[in-house]
Amino acid sequence: MNICRQTTIAVSIAASVMLGACSSSPSTATAYPASQGSYSNYGVIESIQVVQVSDENKGPGAGAIVGGIVGGILGNQVGGGTGNTLATAAGVVGGAVVGNNIEKNNRNQQVREAYQISVRLDNGVYQTVVQDNIVDLRVGNRVYVKNNYVYRN
Repeated sequence: MNICRQTTIAVSIAASVMLGACSSSPSTATAYPASQGSYSNYGVIESIQVVQVSDENKGPGAGAIVGGIVGGILGNQVGGGTGNTLATAAGVVGGAVVGNNIEKNNRNQQVREAYQISVRLDNGVYQTVVQDNIVDLRVGNRVYVKNNYVYRN
């Protein structure tokens, strides 16, 4: 095996490992829209709506790693010299992207119901909070909003 081929294989493996390091482990925390500030205030509930929330894992996973490896192997079969190195690198990146997309399309998205609560704060600003339950909250209740959660006042 020549030095160029060994370098190409090492680059492919390193790229695959780096893509794998980018994957995130499943989290129990739920991500909600970024428009929600993390400040506290008093207000009145204007509306409560039931919404569907997806618990999709958004990071790259095994699909990106496998795709990068397969793409690197296929790219390594093309050309020779510098062209071979470029084809291998392109194969790793392209395979990782394709593998990640295939995995995303095949994931079972878990959809659950949550409550979108619109609160008119005392300063006139509207804040929308999405939370898993409403317990005893009703439209018209005076509430306290703290850290993206609505509490009855």
